[in-house]
Amino acid sequence: MMKLMLFGTLACHLCEEAENIIAACQQGVFEIELIDIAVHEQWQEKYAVKIPVLYHPETETELGWPFGQEQVQAFINELSHD
Repeated sequence: MMKLMLFGTLACHLCEEAENIIAACQQGVFEIELIDIAVHEQWQEKYAVKIPVLYHPETETELGWPFGQEQVQAFINELSHD
């Protein structure tokens, strides 16, 4: 199963919205790991002004905000064909 990461932080309304969008697309196709950038300095430096960001660690491919269900589905489909 494909593994994805969602970079965000607590009390971020955009991050909560992104989680809901991603959950609607999940349907057992991928696992999602939520990463709070506030507790990971390496991610905080890179993503502090970019969150939420959907990330595929194997290919280092990112989908940055703003995104909707169509963009998330296209991102997943593209990764599935690689």
